Amino acid sequence: MSAAGVELHDVQGNVLRGYTLPHAAYVFVDVHDAAGGRAWLAGLRAEITPGMPWPPGGGPDRTLNVACTFAGLRALGVPPRLLRTFPPEFRAGMAARAAALGDAGEDAPARWDPELSGPSPHLLLVAYDVDRPSLKRRCRAWRAELERPGSGLGVRHLVLGGLLHRGSGGMHREHFGFADGFSQPDVRDGHAGPREGEGTALRLGRWRAVAPGEFVLGYRDEDGEEPVAPAAPLGRNGSFVVVRKLEQHVGRFRAFVRDAAGGDPQRERWLAARVVGRWADGTPLALRPDAPDPALVADRARLNRFGYADDPGGLRCPVGAHVRRANPRDGLGWQGRLTKRHRIIRRGMSYGPALPHGAADDGVPRGLMFVCYQASIARQFEFIQRRWIGDGNALGAGAARDFLLGGPDPGGRFVIPGGPDGSPLVLAPQPRFVTLRGGDYFFAPSLTAIDAIVGGFGAR
Repeated sequence: MSAAGVELHDVQGNVLRGYTLPHAAYVFVDVHDAAGGRAWLAGLRAEITPGMPWPPGGGPDRTLNVACTFAGLRALGVPPRLLRTFPPEFRAGMAARAAALGDAGEDAPARWDPELSGPSPHLLLVAYDVDRPSLKRRCRAWRAELERPGSGLGVRHLVLGGLLHRGSGGMHREHFGFADGFSQPDVRDGHAGPREGEGTALRLGRWRAVAPGEFVLGYRDEDGEEPVAPAAPLGRNGSFVVVRKLEQHVGRFRAFVRDAAGGDPQRERWLAARVVGRWADGTPLALRPDAPDPALVADRARLNRFGYADDPGGLRCPVGAHVRRANPRDGLGWQGRLTKRHRIIRRGMSYGPALPHGAADDGVPRGLMFVCYQASIARQFEFIQRRWIGDGNALGAGAARDFLLGGPDPGGRFVIPGGPDGSPLVLAPQPRFVTLRGGDYFFAPSLTAIDAIVGGFGAR
């Protein structure tokens, strides 16, 4: 493949080339009339942001991207012959896959936010902006247009998100207080990127970038094959999107860590870092188990160049730590070959106001709009969620679920092999720190595919 192999001008922005804008909106849309939906989408076409070209010197100051559920493609009038070519997990939707994902109890679809429970929404607008008032004006304009009498459209749900504040090295923090937004897979393409993380571990500390076909349809993946894709003109340059609205119980997390640490602030930071797998500033435990290292955080070339193969017992980073479970790197052996087919590109954004440090939980919803892109929802997101987040057997953590995301479990526990005094430390029982409030599986069509959709595939 040439250095400029991916046709970024046809791939929607934010799939391979992430935005750095501080504010985001997620607008879930229903389509009740196919012709009206196509006409409205045609009117948005000029605003949709491609992967490139972007203005000289940086990215755009406002963006718009569109994704469709399977129900949305059907509502827009995509012919059945094309709908049948989509993979089964996408056709089913996330709610129907709840049992396989472990979305039960408070996470079950019946308990989701009312706007996100029931039938799938049809479309999702994801808009970024440099200015929050500007973003709100755009959302008001879309709502007025979508809810105009006779439009055949409607707004199902709207979430406004944004960076809470900048952390060390310019990385934003999520509600639990940890730097986020790095350790993305390095994509093997001359222009696509991102290059903030690492790819697949090789011998002698070298790394190989990940094939673009792991994230964008129509290109070779890590096995040298093109991933299964819907039939033309929908497949090439598209990507599958998983969206999950995750409410974070910040006060509960802080109280648990505080109580487990006996009120010692330094021990609180130490314990929280073990649960996550990084210090709050983003320093990986695999490289600095004893203390955070601001100089390392500032050095992106070194920050994510690590593995777990030399720490099989989890003495530096517990095998059940969140970031180690989500991306075991070379920790499963075979130089990372067992993890290379399960990478995702994350594009999440926090929603809700930050809870001030030391404040009691105020009941205000806050959390993360989790968004990830991949070529195969089943092989990538669902595998990670089911095999690594929901079950620790493959990682050497027994049946324990991710302590950060997998609770509650009266029998659940988190084992820290190397406690401060050298003996193992066990955190138990497992509380609920995160609750799923809704989501779905979407498809981000290429710009060519969007043109085909709004044109009715030439049949009308």
